[in-house]
Amino acid sequence: MLRSLVDFLATPTVLIAQTPEFSWTDWDLHPSTVIGVLALGAVYAWFAGPVRRRLQAPEVAPRQVVAYAGSLLVILGALNGPLHHLSDEYLFSAHMVQHLLLTLLVPPLFLAGLSGWMVDNATRDHRVLTVARFLTRPLVAFVVPNAVLAAWHFPGPYGLAMERHNVHIVMHLTMMVTAGMLWWPVLSPTERLPRVSRPMQLLYLFALGLPMSLIGAFITLADHPLYEFYVTVPRLFGLDPLEDQRIGGLIMWVPGMLVFWSAMTAVWFRWSHEEREEEA
Repeated sequence: MLRSLVDFLATPTVLIAQTPEFSWTDWDLHPSTVIGVLALGAVYAWFAGPVRRRLQAPEVAPRQVVAYAGSLLVILGALNGPLHHLSDEYLFSAHMVQHLLLTLLVPPLFLAGLSGWMVDNATRDHRVLTVARFLTRPLVAFVVPNAVLAAWHFPGPYGLAMERHNVHIVMHLTMMVTAGMLWWPVLSPTERLPRVSRPMQLLYLFALGLPMSLIGAFITLADHPLYEFYVTVPRLFGLDPLEDQRIGGLIMWVPGMLVFWSAMTAVWFRWSHEEREEEA
């Protein structure tokens, strides 16, 4: 049985995922995603219930529960159903939508769902806290996620992920986890791993948009298909591989920048509000 599982994971995705035609109503669930989401939900429920009562910590606010649940629902929606099939079987552009959801929407919702005492309890060991402080330093939180994002979008690693299902899982996991690092200096829920100042948040968010824009521009402006996998799959919506690739690059380039600009706008208004309150 173990050998069969290994053989299955080593089977090219195009062979195990190919379907004769695309359907917007195909909502099959993938066990790895469901197990991961259920595990994250169980850990959250454990913290919000037994751990909170033991620590006599404040109750988790309903809006936090909604945000955390929202992050799990986005993961399910992005990695299952029609978007999953479009991404894994037909369109590079759909895969870029998937990546934006996993890196720019899931982490902010996830962090918004956490209470400070949850993180404080999880980092109560000084060794864990030391590692966490290093990983959430602004420079580290900027460099590592962007390096991971760039590395996975080189044709070699990207092609390997599309051909090997287990590598594809690693791609998504590393992108989501490091994206959590990326957002931490702006959205940290605890003073033990603090946010940077408001002015630094503006500068940090502005800088965050640059690497994604560069990657998106490189993909958009390429004069030939970069990813062999999408040259070999069936075509949808009348898009040839190069058109699909350019749309995918634009999706990373423009909406990605808009997310960071929107975050900068929110930070600016919060900073202005705090300044007015201090003057009052």
